[in-house]
Amino acid sequence: MDPRRRRELTRFGAPAAFLAAATIAVLLIKAGLGGGSGSQPTTAPQSTAARVTTTQPSTTKKLVITDVGTTTTTAGQYYVIQSGDTLGSIALKYNTTVEQLMSLNPGVNPNALRPGDRIRVS
Repeated sequence: MDPRRRRELTRFGAPAAFLAAATIAVLLIKAGLGGGSGSQPTTAPQSTAARVTTTQPSTTKKLVITDVGTTTTTAGQYYVIQSGDTLGSIALKYNTTVEQLMSLNPGVNPNALRPGDRIRVS
């Protein structure tokens, strides 16, 4: 081989070989740490059973002690959130206001309603 041709190959070939080796090493390390581009994200197994929800409100009885020896019961009515529900639409269904729903459900974020959650409506 011609010495000039050999120097030219060495001049461009050595850095290219180094970059290829470095890239392969990075990909192997990344794959070993679980961050490879071909790996699937790990998630908890999900149930394949169908989830059944109801739109009919359920009621529960709450015991209220008003005075020593005197008790009364009050019924609480609950609603199961469906996809697309807002507090405004639920308030219309139950002839109440959003403010009343918020006071009955102090821990509920009106911007983060999730289907399947229960809220008190009365």
